[in-house]
Amino acid sequence: MAFMYILECADGSFYTGSTIDLEKRLAQHAAGQGARHTRDRLPVRLVFCEQFVDVEQAFLREKQVQHWSRRKKKALIDANFQKLIEYSRGYGRTQV
Repeated sequence: MAFMYILECADGSFYTGSTIDLEKRLAQHAAGQGARHTRDRLPVRLVFCEQFVDVEQAFLREKQVQHWSRRKKKALIDANFQKLIEYSRGYGRTQV
């Protein structure tokens, strides 16, 4: 089992990561032993998590979500799938 997760930092920014041990990784972030981004923005809180069969899938999802805009990440966190589609690049463009 593996996880892709999103943390909200004290400054309101989001951090996206993946792990095979979510509880341990969250404890590392909370103790300031996580990524530099979270270390400098404590405290953090878990706002989203997806579960995967293996770590490779979780890592690929992490990389996908990391490139999303803040508003698109927020739509995912809020399970607002209409906005998630709307905020996708190319949505509504006509294909030539």
